[in-house]
Amino acid sequence: MGKRADADLVVIGAGIAGLTAALSAASAGLRVVVLNKGPHWKPDRHEQSTSTFYAQGGIAVVEPDNPEDSIDLHVSDTLAAGAGLTDADATRPIVADAWPAIVELVARGADFDRDADGAFRRTREGGHSVRRIIHAGGDATGAQVQRALGQAVSAASNMALTCIDDAVVTDLLLADGTVVGATYRVADAPDVHAVYAPTVLLATGGAGHLYAATTNPAGATADGIALALRAGALVADLEFIQFHPTMLYVPGARGRRTLISEAVRGEGGRLVDAGGESVTAGVHPMGDLAPRDVVSRAVEASLDRSGDDCVFLDISDVDDFERRFPTVTAGIRAAGLADDGDIRSAPGAGAVPQRIPVVPGAHYLCGGVVATPSGQTSVPGLLVAGEVARTGLHGANRLASNSLLEGLVMGRKAAAQAVRRRGMPVVEVAVPSVGQRAALDRKSLQDLMSGSVALRRCADGLAEVAAVLDAAPRRAMGSVHDLEDAALTLTARAVVAAALARRESRGCHSRTDYPDTDATGVSRTFGYDGSVVAEACAVV
Repeated sequence: MGKRADADLVVIGAGIAGLTAALSAASAGLRVVVLNKGPHWKPDRHEQSTSTFYAQGGIAVVEPDNPEDSIDLHVSDTLAAGAGLTDADATRPIVADAWPAIVELVARGADFDRDADGAFRRTREGGHSVRRIIHAGGDATGAQVQRALGQAVSAASNMALTCIDDAVVTDLLLADGTVVGATYRVADAPDVHAVYAPTVLLATGGAGHLYAATTNPAGATADGIALALRAGALVADLEFIQFHPTMLYVPGARGRRTLISEAVRGEGGRLVDAGGESVTAGVHPMGDLAPRDVVSRAVEASLDRSGDDCVFLDISDVDDFERRFPTVTAGIRAAGLADDGDIRSAPGAGAVPQRIPVVPGAHYLCGGVVATPSGQTSVPGLLVAGEVARTGLHGANRLASNSLLEGLVMGRKAAAQAVRRRGMPVVEVAVPSVGQRAALDRKSLQDLMSGSVALRRCADGLAEVAAVLDAAPRRAMGSVHDLEDAALTLTARAVVAAALARRESRGCHSRTDYPDTDATGVSRTFGYDGSVVAEACAVV
């Protein structure tokens, strides 16, 4: 028998959305329990557990005193990147709330790069009309944000805010269709513990490890999507999985790979093939700074033409690259792709200087659990924020640096919603046993998804993957790895179902058998009845 606890808010996840919500709710007097899947926060840990930590580029924000920018322009850029599926009504308030959220983040200790006059330094990334991306440590924005929030939580940890590390959530507790808490295990220990609360927030991040290679940390195994589906929540737009066009290419590598920030191209980097020819010439008016789906497809088309394994990011025109991009530089050196102090395409004498080998890599889940503007899902008591949520901001393709923005803003909104729900009755229910769950071998699942559900898809390939996933064997959930495999399997089923249903090409979703884009964009929602993932309704 495990432990039992009570709270006003349970936060599942410890990235920017989860910790922002936890701190905001605790400051309003709520009792908050954070269930952190990863180990206790330490800034010098070699591998970190949240995607927030690995975010490089920055946070998109319209500064009030920037005459070149406006909320309208940021919204317009977001809608353009979203390829017809971004919800303008949901986007505007998120974008408009960015500045006060940044002010609060700075007050909590985040230190962004500034010029000699003390103003935020700004860069430009793909899909943005102007330089509106603020950053920290050059390309270590996520690490700075995670540090600030982690230290703020440590300072606030008391009876009002408790963070439980190595806590792997097994189920959401339901009473008559309403979420009343969550159960968890600590690492691989067998005891199942329960926390009861009128509000539970899923802030679990993404699903990069559906694929063999990703920019995401090891814990990005779609836990929140699976928990929400099992609880009866609806999901939407899961077919739109953004592949970042510049992930460091390392032959044969699996798992998390180094991201080469889009800001490198914003500062003058150029995507070229092995012969030095532009990869994006003639593809889009914005060239290398086109939306990510456009650039990723341009890279793939270049590789198809050449038969090469990668293209290159030429950084010869980027001033003081190692100072401006220390995180990228460290990742390249750690992979052995540097020589004599210069960034090179391969180690050893004669290597071509100033060219970084890159390929597209699984990066961001644009869809997720369907959420209202306050973060409420279709299940009472269950909120979502951050990458796990489908707010309508990202549509069919996320605009660069809108992710930390969304996590920050929606974390605050979720806290406000939890404050409004404080004191609502909580029915105590029996703690369910974890039991067996369908779980495909992870390598097999990742290879299937990488082969048939990545940048290019077709009905035959999707149907083959669906058949294998539907026949996944059931296994005992004895370890964290087992629980993750089960989450990946269920989420993959939902992704494939959504990809089969979308018989067009749009944004991150490209069907070779349906290459055209429909005149009107439609989002579809899906639910899970315990055995089948099926479409719930045609439009959200």
